[in-house]
Amino acid sequence: MTSQSDRKTIAVLGGTGKEGGGLAFRWAAKGRPVIIGSRDVTKAQEAADALNAQLDSGNLRGATNREAAMAADIVCLAVPYAAQQPTVGDVADALKGKILIDVTVPLVPPKVSRVQLPEGGSAVEAVQKILGDEVRVVSAFQNISAHHLMHLDEDVDCEVLVCADDPAAADEVVALAEEIGLTAWNAGPLCNSVVAEGLTSVLIALNRRYKVPGSGIRITGVQQKEA
Repeated sequence: MTSQSDRKTIAVLGGTGKEGGGLAFRWAAKGRPVIIGSRDVTKAQEAADALNAQLDSGNLRGATNREAAMAADIVCLAVPYAAQQPTVGDVADALKGKILIDVTVPLVPPKVSRVQLPEGGSAVEAVQKILGDEVRVVSAFQNISAHHLMHLDEDVDCEVLVCADDPAAADEVVALAEEIGLTAWNAGPLCNSVVAEGLTSVLIALNRRYKVPGSGIRITGVQQKEA
């Protein structure tokens, strides 16, 4: 079945990083047009070229963060926590009327295996307050390991919590997650993003303790979706 988000172009700001690059890789592998955004357009294009070479496609291209946000229908923010609000400020006017998928986790090095939520709670909810009602901010993908995203031939044994104050925007992001082989759940309003944001540090601690590359979460007690 064709989703409502079919064929829309996605910009991944921070797509030169592991998590952003993994999401860009997955969407491009499904034939979706993807723009990798970066402060450095050369690095963005190099990352796009490398992923295109792996996929033997031309679905990805590079641009500055601002150019990528302006050209895309949906924008995914996958930058480190320290760069989250500065990046949003730089592209805010280009986000109006669009969905912003925020993958931000408030990790504070070097103690990234310790939950350190910002004052006021959710880092993603803070971005919604900055941008206002003209941008539909959706929290998603915080708990998916980049290690899994880059292996197209493997099932990802981790599910996605999607939080948003706009239910239609949440449903669209759930569809985008399912498009790339993930199971995703509408987990309520944006303030619930604190759970996914905090869980990332817990999963990092598990990875270190049990020496695994990408622990994850699964939702039980509800009927599992058909593949």
